[in-house]
Amino acid sequence: MTENSDAGDTRTRILDAAETLFARLGFDGTSTARIAHAAAVPKGLLFYYFPAKPDILAALIDERLRTAALDAGPLAVRGDPVQTLMNVGERVLRDREASDVLREILWHESHVRPEVAKALSRYRRALHDTVERALTACLPAGTDRGAVRAAADAWSATITARPLDAASDESPEEQRRRLHEPASLRAIARVLGAGLQAATLKGAAL
Repeated sequence: MTENSDAGDTRTRILDAAETLFARLGFDGTSTARIAHAAAVPKGLLFYYFPAKPDILAALIDERLRTAALDAGPLAVRGDPVQTLMNVGERVLRDREASDVLREILWHESHVRPEVAKALSRYRRALHDTVERALTACLPAGTDRGAVRAAADAWSATITARPLDAASDESPEEQRRRLHEPASLRAIARVLGAGLQAATLKGAAL
């Protein structure tokens, strides 16, 4: 193993440990000593790669958060905006389940750390772009662009919605799963799909 690969492995271990701990304990609740211990590296080596704890968070956001739009083509189903919306939603939620950055860190820290709030804003813009592209691909040419953008706004907000019931006995993650269960999502997708179909018919009549 080369020196460069050793360095890459060490840096990855630090980021892996930080991702797990930030998701479980929060940024403020996680010390650099705890990250170093979890990564099995000396604390001094951690600071060699990341001079301060915010640098670790910045690296996680920059390197492990997708802020570019997905390829909308495979998600679009010609003539079926409801299934198109569901395809986008299922893909986004599947990605989120596989990532502590998406599932926990982004949401927990966005209201207290400006750099994370900016990353969340970029993520939402990319999601909106994906939804709009997928809907455009599935609907007939001439469908009202304003209706497509409005549907993309609504679906993006649905997929990134945060639980509001702070008094619930459920954890935030349990609340999110209930909010995003397939039956609930499909009901919302049907409402949006009906509006898009109406916009399509209106456009065809003009």
